[in-house]
Amino acid sequence: MADVAVFKSEVKPDWCPGCGDFGVLNSLQKACADLNLNPHDVMVVSGIGCSSNLPGFFNSYGMHSLHGRSLPVAQGAKFGNHGMTVIATGGDGDGYGIGVGHLIHSIRRNMDMTYIVMDNQIYGLTTGQTSPTTELKTRTKSTPAGSTENPLSPLALALAGGCSFVARGFSGEPMHLAETFKKAIQHKGFALVDVFSPCVTFNKTNTYPYFKEKVYKLEDEKHDVTNFDAAMQKAQEWGTRIPIGVLYAKERPVYEASETAMMAGPLVKQPFRMLDPSILLEFV
Repeated sequence: MADVAVFKSEVKPDWCPGCGDFGVLNSLQKACADLNLNPHDVMVVSGIGCSSNLPGFFNSYGMHSLHGRSLPVAQGAKFGNHGMTVIATGGDGDGYGIGVGHLIHSIRRNMDMTYIVMDNQIYGLTTGQTSPTTELKTRTKSTPAGSTENPLSPLALALAGGCSFVARGFSGEPMHLAETFKKAIQHKGFALVDVFSPCVTFNKTNTYPYFKEKVYKLEDEKHDVTNFDAAMQKAQEWGTRIPIGVLYAKERPVYEASETAMMAGPLVKQPFRMLDPSILLEFV
């Protein structure tokens, strides 16, 4: 087991005091340490938003990319060196709004990587507008009379799209969250972990107490993670009880195993060779 300290950046987080993203960061650092990973073997890519500042606070290779584009950038890194552990991070506005198209195709492609979404059900960076997961009738700066749009169910969407690993966590349960991250990283294929990460500044509905009294752990109820129908039912369970933990996990062939160029090993470790000009002439 590596020391958690090796994943702590010299740059200190500047999130609002009490932000759920602190719990996500700490749990991810613990998960990587428990898995005995080395910082130089890990790549963290984010989009734009409060949550997307995470790579700067995490000691590894990292990139703060564009709004909603963390997944294609992360996949590019994985394609270049699929020997690395690649983790994409972001928020619900970033990943389920402008980036939702990339999510669907990432699921379909099934590269061996992990996507962590810090879901606070609000746009925090732009000071409190509705996001794709904001609950119906919620009053925000952009919906002063209450939201009239039904919230997106990211876990149901991921399952319907064929995601090979679907899980949910809560930053108020950091040890459980770290274990969930470990399972996601170890899974061979694309893994989505949606995390309830309360915004203490702009979301006064989905708070720590709100989730504390509602969430329950799927492991405690002996949930079968290979049962798709049971997973879909859990994904849509919302009300007095909300499940956290792994909903679904079933490996299928990963992209790297079927792409000819990657079969000989990570591209960065393959010998460089010049293309025979005669091959190009065939396409002229």
